[in-house]
Amino acid sequence: MGVGSGSGGEFATADRIRDAAIRRFARDGFRAGLRTVAADAGVTAGLVIHHFGSKAGLRRACDERVLEIMRQEKTKALTDGTAAMLLAQMAGVEQYAPMVQYLLRSMQAGGELALKLVEHMITDAEAYLSAGEAAGVVRPSRNRPARTRYLAYQATGSMLLWFTLHGADVPAEEFAALFRRYVEELALPALELFTEGLLVDRSMLDEYLMYVPDPPPAGDPDRTAG
Repeated sequence: MGVGSGSGGEFATADRIRDAAIRRFARDGFRAGLRTVAADAGVTAGLVIHHFGSKAGLRRACDERVLEIMRQEKTKALTDGTAAMLLAQMAGVEQYAPMVQYLLRSMQAGGELALKLVEHMITDAEAYLSAGEAAGVVRPSRNRPARTRYLAYQATGSMLLWFTLHGADVPAEEFAALFRRYVEELALPALELFTEGLLVDRSMLDEYLMYVPDPPPAGDPDRTAG
């Protein structure tokens, strides 16, 4: 699956438990118990508690790992900016399927942990979009935090809707194929919108900027609209 690479003793065991939990929560949702996760990892339930303290602690560790992988891959894509990088990531989309299904489960479950996960996603997204700007791959924004939040809501919302309509609850082995279908179906329109835009001129933006008091200037992503 590609999630988890701890080394030596307790770290390796904790990583194995966490990775087993990601797969199990992705498959069954957060109703899955610690004994089931422990059996998947080949350890006792007591050892799960020893490493993570509680089910909520285990879930937070899963969140952190999923965010870490997302951050790494998004940063590579938005600082490299080449077709080769894009095609390489698309060729291996199945390896990310458990993490995507885990994210879907979290958003479906809702609650404080889901809210924190989404907020961490947005914070990470602002960092890798900023890195993309510095690399000359991403256009600067008049309001980087607002653009980041919009993109995060758009991406997670569309993903949640698509999989709700097409089968978010399929078994893990089927979800990987479904995730590839999702990526292949949306890649072209998404890239077209991101690289070429949608509107043929900027008149709507200019009218809006005239309407907004003290509009932030282009190329100053640290200012916010007032």
